[in-house]
Amino acid sequence: MTNVITTIIPIFTIVVLGWFARSKGFMPSEFLGPANRLVYYLAIPAMVFRSISKGSLTIQFNFEVIAITLSAVMIIFATAWGAGLIARVERRRLATFVQSSFHGNLGYIGLAVAYYYLGNEGLVRASIIAGFVMILQNLLAVFVLQLYADGPRVSRHRLFLKILGNPVIISAIAGILFSLTEAKTPLVIGRSLDILSSLALPMALLIIGASLSFELVRLRMCSILFVSLLKLMILPGVGFALYQLFVPAPQDYLPGLILLTSPTATITFVMAKEMDGDADFAVAAISVSTILSALTFSLWLQ
Repeated sequence: MTNVITTIIPIFTIVVLGWFARSKGFMPSEFLGPANRLVYYLAIPAMVFRSISKGSLTIQFNFEVIAITLSAVMIIFATAWGAGLIARVERRRLATFVQSSFHGNLGYIGLAVAYYYLGNEGLVRASIIAGFVMILQNLLAVFVLQLYADGPRVSRHRLFLKILGNPVIISAIAGILFSLTEAKTPLVIGRSLDILSSLALPMALLIIGASLSFELVRLRMCSILFVSLLKLMILPGVGFALYQLFVPAPQDYLPGLILLTSPTATITFVMAKEMDGDADFAVAAISVSTILSALTFSLWLQ
């Protein structure tokens, strides 16, 4: 229990600090965009590449955990879609409703929890799994958003390039390929990557906090709470049940469980905005699930 507390409280203290800094004007809106791009395109990819490239895939690649983690995401995707149809969620909001229920914040919060709770080896395992989960999440999100979009549809070729162009996916694949060569990173490059990597997690957590907004929650309270329940409890619950059946050792499946427990990703707002979804719903889902995840992370890590 002590390990859980000393992991979760510091992480969400930085998130709250980011919210406080935004409210006091230390992190204005014009700062958040460039800062987010810096973390998303440079710092986190450097961290993911560095952690995977230093690891041993023969030891840290677990096919069963990856397969179960992807299966859990698919199950919740189908469940949320069916629930949205049954509840007759309006067409424009339905795709964002579905996306918010399974699209987790792996890069900013999932990897932070994996690193501070499991150490560098846990970060390596989580980064490998995250590469595969991000591909699936982006595929499913773009599919459902395109299906219910009123605007022009994205071609398959452009969709494929858009998904593969995700910087975290690219860095994970590059790290895996580099690890397979068993080559040593030159000291100068390695230290440069270490310096850049050290920026990733604290900056990402501050940005998450500064991006929170609760003004829109009251208007859609029931739907937001249901999506948060799917994302924070049902999704990791399905994963946990499957892990227990096929991968009973906690040290093997904990990185995957942490990723499944991650709150709704901030990218859901960007995708909803760009692909004719309900951006306001996305902001509310991100904010509520991020705050509630402080409790649910504590529960699942126990």
